[in-house]
Amino acid sequence: MFTPTELEAYLDEALPPEEMARIEKAVRDDRALAHRLASIHSRRGGGVHTLGEIWRHRRLSCPTREQLGSLLLGTLAEEHARYVAFHIEVVGCRYCRANLADLQSHQGGAEQVARRRKYFQSSAGYLGQKGK
Repeated sequence: MFTPTELEAYLDEALPPEEMARIEKAVRDDRALAHRLASIHSRRGGGVHTLGEIWRHRRLSCPTREQLGSLLLGTLAEEHARYVAFHIEVVGCRYCRANLADLQSHQGGAEQVARRRKYFQSSAGYLGQKGK
């Protein structure tokens, strides 16, 4: 019914809320599934990890908080901004979505964003001229 990858993601709380609830309900109703989940959990606790598990657990594909902030300011390189947008919108990374929402809550309104962008652009331009 559920793949090992889905169960791993469930243990990491890395699934959308609806999917987490679906697996949790199934685990409560199915002893065999609960046993599979316990087996995966004990294997992970024993230090037996696959490369994919390490990658997901350490969130190696996640952008840094600084990169997310740069995305909000519009100062992230276009190619990198496309990757971050893909990671958040398509992959749906819960950690990065939460990080981005937190940054947005501290960011202020559109006027403040425009002001910060203007400051950054003027500073970057000024710094670029200093070296000439």
